[in-house]
Amino acid sequence: MKTNKMKKVLIALDYDPTSQKIAEQGYKMAKTMGAEVTLLHVVVDSALYSSVYANMGVWQIDTLDTFNTLEAFKNLKTGSRNFLEKAKRHLADKSIQTIQKEGDTAQMILETSKEINADFIVMGSHSQKWLENILIGSVTEEVLRKTTIPMFIIPTKKRD
Repeated sequence: MKTNKMKKVLIALDYDPTSQKIAEQGYKMAKTMGAEVTLLHVVVDSALYSSVYANMGVWQIDTLDTFNTLEAFKNLKTGSRNFLEKAKRHLADKSIQTIQKEGDTAQMILETSKEINADFIVMGSHSQKWLENILIGSVTEEVLRKTTIPMFIIPTKKRD
């Protein structure tokens, strides 16, 4: 039986404290396979931030507040880049690629996996409460349903 070599692994990270575990385990698996590693972080669409806050009445949208919203989102993107670089330094491998995307998290993970021709996707599963999964869905579950490539899902639920 002929097997295809895994050449590229995409590791999707969020700001959850368990991201370090996901990065380390995904990286270890990728290196065992001799694969290249790409770390991905997705910043949710900026329009969502401004519309959510506007609808919540947190601020009124005027010129100053729109500027503040854009400035806050710029800071989110800068924070995301810094987060990825910190993860790369932690793994101590300069060959790791980092990608930052903006948009729907599951969709961006799927698109990025195609763009880089990933052979494998690594993600964590936070095991959120059932009501949260019903209301907001699970990113990992959505990627799992829609992907055409293998996934390595790392459970991150805290043990009792």
